[in-house]
Amino acid sequence: MQSKAATVSAYIASLPADRRAAIGGVRKVILANLDKGFEEGMQYGMIGYYVPHSIFPAGYHCDPKQPLPFAGLASQKGHMSLYIMGIYGHEPLREWFQSAWAKTGKRLDMGKACIRFKKLEDVPLDVVGEAFRRLTLKGYVSVYTSRLAEPRESARTAKSPAGKKPGVKKKVAKKPAKKNAPKRTRIAK
Repeated sequence: MQSKAATVSAYIASLPADRRAAIGGVRKVILANLDKGFEEGMQYGMIGYYVPHSIFPAGYHCDPKQPLPFAGLASQKGHMSLYIMGIYGHEPLREWFQSAWAKTGKRLDMGKACIRFKKLEDVPLDVVGEAFRRLTLKGYVSVYTSRLAEPRESARTAKSPAGKKPGVKKKVAKKPAKKNAPKRTRIAK
């Protein structure tokens, strides 16, 4: 859920008390460990941490008017989310992060760059703090620009590990349906 709040303080004030405490706790860890040069503000309807245009004038390649996103913190409909883009773009850091989180015994619900949680106790704050300490502004911009410079294969010419073009399916002749046959329904178990 994107917020219409114009400031971080207005965003936090709009949250229910339990969410306000959880988002505030994660935010405190982020701010304590965020490298100099990153800025905090509202971005994409959530609290955003980004590389300002004054440091990286090109901005975000998807929307150059936006500063380069680095992290985000949001209250969604059924959970809260912490987005750490540097983890998505840096394989060794992602592996370290997942391993360090697992060692805490807490369940990690993670997409590519999104960590979902329901309460503050679900988040090992020391691991989050260490991830932000490891992600320097200079290092993040370097990884970001090198990833953009990597050649990308088009979907039409890319080959899968089996040597087949993706998206090309073998044609299978369909059997004609029997007339007056009962419809099959799948029963969820």
